[in-house]
Amino acid sequence: MEVLTEPLQVKQLGLIEYEAAHKIQEQLWTRSGEPWLLLLEHPSVYTQGVRIRPENILVDPKTLDIPIINTNRGGDITYHGPGQLVAYVIVDVEIRKEAIANHVYALEQIVIDTLIASGLDDAKRLPGFPGVWIDERKIAAVGVRVARGRSMHGFALNVSPDLKNFSAIVPCGLTNKSVTSMAAEGVPATIDFLSKQIITRVANHWTGGAFTISSENRDFVSF
Repeated sequence: MEVLTEPLQVKQLGLIEYEAAHKIQEQLWTRSGEPWLLLLEHPSVYTQGVRIRPENILVDPKTLDIPIINTNRGGDITYHGPGQLVAYVIVDVEIRKEAIANHVYALEQIVIDTLIASGLDDAKRLPGFPGVWIDERKIAAVGVRVARGRSMHGFALNVSPDLKNFSAIVPCGLTNKSVTSMAAEGVPATIDFLSKQIITRVANHWTGGAFTISSENRDFVSF
């Protein structure tokens, strides 16, 4: 993989609505050659990828207190909410099957290495299933979109979210698989600690370790 010459631009957005963060992603996606990492949490929301199957919503959507939003990422339906660290990695990626697979693999490895550094030594891939797992319990979801040689979206790591909110759906369309979190596995960690780990690893992979914390206002997109 070619190391990018521009330093990784990092923006920590805190708790931000899904639609607002998506608009920021869309603007940064147009900046070809600029590698960006957005770190954030979302208020409770279900997001549907381009491969959504309606039967994976297990209750009448009208009865939900949590909104459902369509997205342009790959995959099925998942939940985002407070206590889940979301990383959007916006970098140039060749439109080749192998390059996209390598991009997803790199995201998974960043999560695995971060979890191992946090004390979860059994974090791993599960053959045939995307994301990061503890045994057969999914602790991080990965979903990306690559178009015009540029990526969007990334991964969502369950730190300490309310896992009950996953019970209304079949997360990522995977039946007979459960969801877990760092808290549920007895390994507490802070968003701040994990963010620092992820920043370092994303920068090491894509920009040779170079990164800057962006000074652009969090509202640099006109909503």
